[in-house]
Amino acid sequence: MILTRTTSLDSKEKQVVFELWNREYPKSLNYNKMKEFDDYLAGLEDQNHVLVKDDQNKILGWYITFKRENEVWFAMILDTSIHGKGIGTSLIKKAKKRNKTLNAWVIDRAKYVKNDDTIYKSPLEFYLKNDFKLLKESRLELPKISAVKISWMAD
Repeated sequence: MILTRTTSLDSKEKQVVFELWNREYPKSLNYNKMKEFDDYLAGLEDQNHVLVKDDQNKILGWYITFKRENEVWFAMILDTSIHGKGIGTSLIKKAKKRNKTLNAWVIDRAKYVKNDDTIYKSPLEFYLKNDFKLLKESRLELPKISAVKISWMAD
């Protein structure tokens, strides 16, 4: 796998990430139009993207850090075909070297389905194995999604 860092996505990369988002995240979080995804990205401050590409240059994953309310936040999406191969752990380790803290919202309930009608598997266990702390008192409860905040802080 090839990891490519950038501060912005070109239109082709954005299209692939948009499709990856809609394929791998719960259906309730899907964007119907590219403009909606553009608006999401436009609202993120200090973006740093990492694209995960195979040897044919096909994008199979996306990782982003950004600032929100003076904290560093991140999102990560990996194509199902590369789950369990250590790529997510590698991305997290690299992010930890570049940041003193990392925060994210993580779906922690198995009640969501993806576009292909398979169950969305919560990545919470993965993040806990990678030294993130669960902040149970900090929840995101929206009509589209229920999630809990996770956080990592350097020693």
